[in-house]
Amino acid sequence: MLAIVNACAIIGLDGTIVEVQTDFNPRAGIPTFSIVGLPDNAVKESRERVRTAIKNSNLSFPNKGYLVNLSPADIPKHSTAYDLAIAVGVLAATDQIPLTAIDRALFIGELSLDGGIRHVKGALPMAYAAYENGFTTIYVAPDDAPQAALVEGIQVIPVQSLGELVEHLYGLNPIPPYQADAASSLLAAQDADGVVDFADVKGQEHVKRALEIAAGGGHNVLLTGPPGTGKTLLARAMPGILPRLTYEEGLEVTRIYSVADMLNSDFPLVQVRPFRAPHHTISQAGLIGGGAVPRPGEVSLSHRGVLFLDEAVEFSGKALEVLRQPMEDKIVTISRARGTLTFPANFLLVMARNPCPCGYYGDPVKPCTCTPTMITRYQSKLSGPLLDRIDIHVDVPRVEYDKLMGEGKGESSVTVRQRVEDAREWQRQRFRDLPGLFANADMGPGEVREFCTMGADARQLLELSVKRMHLSARAYHRILKLSRTIADLAASDMIQVPHVAEAIQYRPKTAGM
Repeated sequence: MLAIVNACAIIGLDGTIVEVQTDFNPRAGIPTFSIVGLPDNAVKESRERVRTAIKNSNLSFPNKGYLVNLSPADIPKHSTAYDLAIAVGVLAATDQIPLTAIDRALFIGELSLDGGIRHVKGALPMAYAAYENGFTTIYVAPDDAPQAALVEGIQVIPVQSLGELVEHLYGLNPIPPYQADAASSLLAAQDADGVVDFADVKGQEHVKRALEIAAGGGHNVLLTGPPGTGKTLLARAMPGILPRLTYEEGLEVTRIYSVADMLNSDFPLVQVRPFRAPHHTISQAGLIGGGAVPRPGEVSLSHRGVLFLDEAVEFSGKALEVLRQPMEDKIVTISRARGTLTFPANFLLVMARNPCPCGYYGDPVKPCTCTPTMITRYQSKLSGPLLDRIDIHVDVPRVEYDKLMGEGKGESSVTVRQRVEDAREWQRQRFRDLPGLFANADMGPGEVREFCTMGADARQLLELSVKRMHLSARAYHRILKLSRTIADLAASDMIQVPHVAEAIQYRPKTAGM
């Protein structure tokens, strides 16, 4: 007898429906259990899990012939997510569950040997694929039900065990659909919003201003200064001044974290902007993404949030250079022999570095012990093309003792965030008819020409600066986009001279940058 049960494969960040076709041959002389359709080792091992789980659930497993085909057969099958569908297919093929009960349903889960259903990666994109393909019900482990329920329009059934599922399919002990608790999700979002407050950072007002501009338009930042001046602390305050995630943005980020298996099972929806700070020993694949089965890297995990590279010059040169493409295109493309995958990577990059190997070049108090050659070699670890893609270069000097001991506090992150959100609202209105544009930093040359209108004085200042500083075409456009953000923060329709002047001062002080 043939039974067809539906499961789902994850390819990149998208789910693809897989038919689990199970053929039972009761006349087979030699007991067999074969799985075909490009299964990996984890899928092949499901034969033993399925056989043992069925027996330990007090169900019948006739020791005859089974052939399981995972269709489409040209897509590689990974992970243990097919266990439940294979077990249901065996039970349906041996007349132990009604075929009508599994129609238009998706079965996702790993089996333990006692018949329990366990968590798997990617429940959210699987549920979304089920909804898009017209399925009405998805059966998942209880731990996966909260994230699967984020997809509206599909019924999510949390299943504890294989025996419980069989009783449900026969209508003996129906399992109630999972209902999300909105109040708990809101509480989780409020608890997660505990980041460094700008008011707790003493001094460095000009750096705070630069970070406010970066948040206002989604611009990349490079912080340069001696050790202990607050570069890391300031970077960690960035999420607190970024606009709050919209629900649609939160779903985008949650989808990535679901595939990476990094979600909180109780509160799966990501409701605060990611802040990722990988160590400088990270590999190129860890930063960008990849592997035998491509998975999202740090640039994708920081999508819609902040990617912070502390001690940036200590990172591998190859790892830093591969950042150039996602910084421009806002996506990461990973090519393998079997195909090409694309992951989103729209992040705000914040890099921090010391000015020299000893860290005190230009410091007014502690003398630098490095030779000019050492300083040049150290700074050249960040290539010109990479630096040219960073809009804001700012020095972070030593904080004076009087400021450290002062009782006064600066502006709070809440106050700064309000100005940033007001500026982003201007941008949302400006780009409302342009899909894919969310902030000034996302503009291309055409949008720059249309929206970065300047007065005659401002245009003259920019022309003079481009010629004297020998700026590249990319740097010219980045100054215009930065000027547009500064004007938005000042609630100005037109880019004025002060806006251009402030944008120019954030360029590096070497020619050609």
